Amino acid sequence: MIETRPRSRKSPYPLWFFIPAAIIYGVLFLVPTVSSLWFSLTRWDLSTAEFIGLENFQQFFSEPFLIKGLVNTLIYAVTTSGLKTVCGLLLAVLLTSNIFARGFLRTLVFFPVLVSTIGIGITFAVMMHPTKGIINVTLEALGIPGPGWLTNPALALFSVALVDVWKGVGLATLIFIAGLAAISPDYYEAARIDGATRLQQFFRITLPLVRPATVIVVTLSLIGGLRSFDLIWAMTRGGPGFSSDVIASVIYKQYQAGFYGLSTAGNVILFALIAVIILPFTLWFNRREVEA
Repeated sequence: MIETRPRSRKSPYPLWFFIPAAIIYGVLFLVPTVSSLWFSLTRWDLSTAEFIGLENFQQFFSEPFLIKGLVNTLIYAVTTSGLKTVCGLLLAVLLTSNIFARGFLRTLVFFPVLVSTIGIGITFAVMMHPTKGIINVTLEALGIPGPGWLTNPALALFSVALVDVWKGVGLATLIFIAGLAAISPDYYEAARIDGATRLQQFFRITLPLVRPATVIVVTLSLIGGLRSFDLIWAMTRGGPGFSSDVIASVIYKQYQAGFYGLSTAGNVILFALIAVIILPFTLWFNRREVEA
């Protein structure tokens, strides 16, 4: 018997078609990445660069306020990602049911995504003012003492995280709506015939089949949370003290102070942190998807 080997599928495009994209990718991604790795090992300014090895990284992990920024980044990313996923899924289930003004409510939920992050940050910073903000004024009118949303070190980071969730949950909801629309109604009809309740249908049908959308939402939310800067800077500038500082705001402050090598090392650490968290999660999900 003659053994036949499967033929490798040949690309319909010649190799030189990929050269422009490779050049753009190299110039905009590979060159800056390699340059950042090099400059993170130096003490540099706009004219000179002195190689100092891993001193920038040693200093980064020896400074308490830098470690505080790293911990805050993880807390912020997990909090915003978890809330966006849960709230987005629940809103998507609600907005795919037969409710009144469904189209208007979908627009209303998605609208904050389109608004400027800096504008939202400034607006909520005014609304959360401890004495003049509309939130605390309303609470005081009801006889409830309003907390220092952005002035209390224990609340500042979580207050910004809640605003982030309010702004970003619309995108998560939209992704979940697309995932729910892809589920065949036959599954729910068969479950109803078997006597399954709404809650059982949600946990046995909706949750497993909406998993691809869940992974997209979690991945995008985690990346956005780890990279977050503009909303935090607009609302608290990392304060009070260092209580709401994240890696991105710490990096910016180091650049302002002229510690370019240290701030570049922070960029490398942030890049590595995102890769260490996102890549294993993606690989794990892809393996589960294949096994399923």
